[in-house]
Amino acid sequence: MSDVASGSESQTRYKQEAAEYAVKFIHSGMTVGLGTGSTAIYATRLIAELYRSGQLRDIVAIATSRAVWHSAVRMSIPMMSEDFPQEIDLTIDGADEVDPQLNLIKGGGGALLREKIVAQASRREIIIVDESKLSPQLGTHWPVPVEVLPYGWQSQARYLESLGAEVTLRQTKEGCEFYTDQGNIILDSRFGPIADLEGLARLLETRAGVIEHGLFLNLAQDVIVAGPGGIRHLKRES
Repeated sequence: MSDVASGSESQTRYKQEAAEYAVKFIHSGMTVGLGTGSTAIYATRLIAELYRSGQLRDIVAIATSRAVWHSAVRMSIPMMSEDFPQEIDLTIDGADEVDPQLNLIKGGGGALLREKIVAQASRREIIIVDESKLSPQLGTHWPVPVEVLPYGWQSQARYLESLGAEVTLRQTKEGCEFYTDQGNIILDSRFGPIADLEGLARLLETRAGVIEHGLFLNLAQDVIVAGPGGIRHLKRES
């Protein structure tokens, strides 16, 4: 077995272990947010198994993307409508990068807007990652996804460049423009290590045409990290 294959299998195992740990916090009667991405899907599958076996009863879920909604429906997880008729007790989601204060970069899967809406509406946001996602400072390893309207998008790209970013228009595997569930496009903006997260977030939020950004600040209460040494449960300091 090659080192690459072995590493991939290990990473898959870590994702599964983190999901298994996080799902233990879900109880019968809860409203649950289902995250998007290669790690969060393991949690969705486990929730479906527990529901089918009767170990979880009277749950209802909300999906953070259309793809996750379709997967959850196929797995027979009861889904609530997208107008959020009830509060969300707990959401399990993944992240692309996590700093020591449990701030996140999210949006690698293109669902950052819905993910942030669900995170802000949740009483508890649990993030599950393998330890490769830990970072001393956000932006060290990942660009910040910025969701913008297609109208005038090159103006937004120039604005991001004026803030110091190297900007790339996200494309599909086939080389076409990537569109979000809302019909917007994503500009992956590589700032390098970001010294002032709050300041950058404010600059992005005040720009017309910018719909949302992938800086998730002060939203995660728990981060479950899986790696060779086992599971670590990191909690936000109150």
